[in-house]
Amino acid sequence: MTYEAASAEVAAVLRLVGRPPAVVVGHGRDGAHLAEAFVAAWEGTVLDVVSWPEEAASWLRQARRFTAGAPDAWVVAGAPRGWAGMSERLRRSTDWDPARTYGFASTAGAVALAPPGTLEGMRGADRNGQAWRIGRNLIHWEPS
Repeated sequence: MTYEAASAEVAAVLRLVGRPPAVVVGHGRDGAHLAEAFVAAWEGTVLDVVSWPEEAASWLRQARRFTAGAPDAWVVAGAPRGWAGMSERLRRSTDWDPARTYGFASTAGAVALAPPGTLEGMRGADRNGQAWRIGRNLIHWEPS
């Protein structure tokens, strides 16, 4: 991924998140660079940065840490497989709300792997900065 593409993606996610006072940023192993770029550019409070593996027995420890502190929004980066597993655990075991969650391009692919409705309401941006929103197991592209 080029720096320009990463910049467009990060800038678009920053615009989507807007100005909630406090966020938690989460990432899989391959999403660390996007999470770091978001944290560096974010002017609000980052309550925590949580990483998770692509495969885990349950993701429960990471899910509890991800939702601790009652953030106003969550920002996620990482491969679809890891985010699908993490989001399923979040839905089953915490008060996480996908409608308050914003993702980078690769996280949208989790919609095909997660149980139906798990990610409904999540928003994000592709590598070119185009906004998307997840409906009931579909990705809707937002008008520019």
